[in-house]
Amino acid sequence: MAGLAPEGSQFDARHYDTKMNELLASDGQDFITSYDEVYDSFDSMGLQENLLRGIYAYGFERPSAIQQRGIVPFCKGLDVIQQAQSGTGKTATFCSGILQQLDYGLVQCQALVLAPTRELAQQIEKVMRALGDYLGVKVHACVGGTSVREDQRILQAGVHTVVGTPGRVFDMLRRQSLRSDCIKMFVLDEADEMLSRGFKDQIYDIFQLLPGKIQVGVFSATMPPEALEITRKFMNKPVRILVKRDELTLEGIKQFYVNVDKEEWKLETLCDLYETLAITQSVIFVNTRRKVDWLTDKMRSADHTVSATHGDMDQNTRDIIMREFRSGSSRVLITTDLLARDSLQFIVEFTEDCPVYILTLQLS
Repeated sequence: MAGLAPEGSQFDARHYDTKMNELLASDGQDFITSYDEVYDSFDSMGLQENLLRGIYAYGFERPSAIQQRGIVPFCKGLDVIQQAQSGTGKTATFCSGILQQLDYGLVQCQALVLAPTRELAQQIEKVMRALGDYLGVKVHACVGGTSVREDQRILQAGVHTVVGTPGRVFDMLRRQSLRSDCIKMFVLDEADEMLSRGFKDQIYDIFQLLPGKIQVGVFSATMPPEALEITRKFMNKPVRILVKRDELTLEGIKQFYVNVDKEEWKLETLCDLYETLAITQSVIFVNTRRKVDWLTDKMRSADHTVSATHGDMDQNTRDIIMREFRSGSSRVLITTDLLARDSLQFIVEFTEDCPVYILTLQLS
């Protein structure tokens, strides 16, 4: 990995600590309690055998720091505020907690997960489906840009869990295609991203349509004031699981930085990297749509098979390009840093089998 992490994925330690300390310094001690129990293995968590089978089959060997602390309190039915940096295993944490508590004999929606983007919602659906493979879980992603009628058909047939984006989920609830009667768990994933994208009002509207007594989990890299407001309005004595920064690791990730003095040298440096390193596939982030087009032309003229995507493309085109990259049809994906989070969601699935280099080029 070269360069810095894309904007929005970095953990803002000062912002988080300031706001959380302000809350705890007031009357927060009576509202939020800490949960410090640590489980060093999945076997020690008291999980169902078929859930453990799914966890190990997915490739997990031992729990990450957030999983060591976060799975058990969620399985106990507690409201939780779980904070850890992106990419540390929060998705598998709440997926495991949900799968442990579902009544599989009742094919009604019992858990609702909200995510800020359709790509993330679809990724969560895949993780949930994989971890719950031996449990026979039925999960569906309700996201924009897909057929409303197909969503209605699948929901009417019955699912255990719905993962979705706020707009489509609210629409399905409002139409009563998604029945809320049996929902007992609600998860807000990437809460900071959700609120920064302006979904606050829709989240509140969705809450109003859910049963009064419901378990709530808020998962986030940072905890902005709006997220704390949500915890006060909708959570019952939540426990706070905080993965301290010195417990976050980047095992298996090699990072390096190449200092290039002049703008015109960057393309040549990039091509040198491809000749020097045994790169199977890579993602290159640049900071403007113009640079995506420029670099794509230059790479193709140098006989590299390149895909390119940016925010001005329609969703269907972006999906097709990402599928081509995932299939290995192209070695290089060039994209704007605004798509960093969404693109990385697709990459996560196959990084275990082949290394993917993430290159961030500060191209002016």
